Amino acid sequence: MLPRSVAISAFVACVFLPPAPAADDWPQWLGPNRDGVWKGAATLDKLPKELKRAWTAKIGPGYTGPAVAGGKVLVMDRVTGTASPEDGRKPTNSTGTERVVCLDADKGTELWVHEYECEYKRVSYGSGPRTTPVIDGDVAYTLGTMGDLRCLSMKDGKPIWKKNFLEDYKDFDIKTPAWGWSAHLLLDGDKLIALVGGDKHAVVAFDKKTGAEKWAALTTREICYCPPIIVEAGGKRQLLVWVSEYVASLDPETGKEYWRHLHPPQGVEVNRPGVAISTLKVVGDMLFLSNYYHGALALRLAKDKPAADIVWRAKNTFPKKPDTLNTIMTSLLHHDGHLYGLCMQGEMKCLKADTGEVVWTDDTLLGGKPAVFGSASWVHSGDKVLCLTDAGDLVTLKLSPKGYEETSRTHLIDPTQGSAGRKVTWAHPAFAHGRLYTRNDKEVICVSLLKE
Repeated sequence: MLPRSVAISAFVACVFLPPAPAADDWPQWLGPNRDGVWKGAATLDKLPKELKRAWTAKIGPGYTGPAVAGGKVLVMDRVTGTASPEDGRKPTNSTGTERVVCLDADKGTELWVHEYECEYKRVSYGSGPRTTPVIDGDVAYTLGTMGDLRCLSMKDGKPIWKKNFLEDYKDFDIKTPAWGWSAHLLLDGDKLIALVGGDKHAVVAFDKKTGAEKWAALTTREICYCPPIIVEAGGKRQLLVWVSEYVASLDPETGKEYWRHLHPPQGVEVNRPGVAISTLKVVGDMLFLSNYYHGALALRLAKDKPAADIVWRAKNTFPKKPDTLNTIMTSLLHHDGHLYGLCMQGEMKCLKADTGEVVWTDDTLLGGKPAVFGSASWVHSGDKVLCLTDAGDLVTLKLSPKGYEETSRTHLIDPTQGSAGRKVTWAHPAFAHGRLYTRNDKEVICVSLLKE
């Protein structure tokens, strides 16, 4: 058991929250439809200077965003006997305990904790787990930094089945990614799809009830960090996966490959580690992806078969500064024919989605000066964008090719992670029932965004 000094406790503030309804949950990465769109109740048009917290609960270090469903909040952390380094870029080894923590969504009180010993070996930013849990009714799926995959009961946190990628796939030349396993899990019908790695096992579909392997596909030097998504195009459901050398489309039922395109264009990622991180963005028949070394790529999905053609790609690649968008972690946004993203130094860019032409660049969001590895978590909410910056500021934006428009800002949570000379918070928030749930390395918080 963990000492009381790291046990979770909740402090209920003066804001009363009624019990959450069953609808409007946020059960996985980027929300119920995995698209970064919040279609909940009417929320504040303009943020006050200070948002009162409904509750605060103590937590340990980690990068996982919360998942919210069925009146419960799931988040992961890690407890060790050592403090997190001031700059997490250096690979480190450490012993510790990864935990899956379940909180009451209305009160923040602890309901249960599932924990297991987990030694980190040469992991950069090695303070805690990365992936957002997936809640599926009475069970949840979690993935830890060192490849610990678990199916847990939502009632009490007891494991139903579990896997460890390093142990179970050691015969397939599997290697720990530089930043650990970070690609969010994808639930599809009776399958749980994960990026695993190694020879012919870059992508694996597991039976969600038993953990048995249903199929495995693709070989890559690095699986990287971009989570898989499923779209319908060309008369087929397609599983889209981006690894260090290429983006590929698979049949989600069998793992059969439909098509692939190289990105980087030479098909060999010479820069280590690979930085295929930002989530793939599909709008209509267009697929967009972007990374720091090689900029953006736009593909058009065929209408009559599972295929894709290149529409445009960045002209400059590393060591030159890529044109178009060179994102690190921040997801891409699309609005009225334009693409928006954050680049390596934290500057926001607006592009014409059909050509890749840069319309404007602005560095206001992250403070008006270069912010190395600058990032933000954002969702569409009605006609505005709700954005949590890596400095812990909650901002409302309106996207337009005319320029950057910030309509309100408030400081929500303090950044606690050290990175490139700055303090940052990288966990993606959850938006559910008119509330925002987020965390840093010390606390999980809940605030109401509902109009009075």
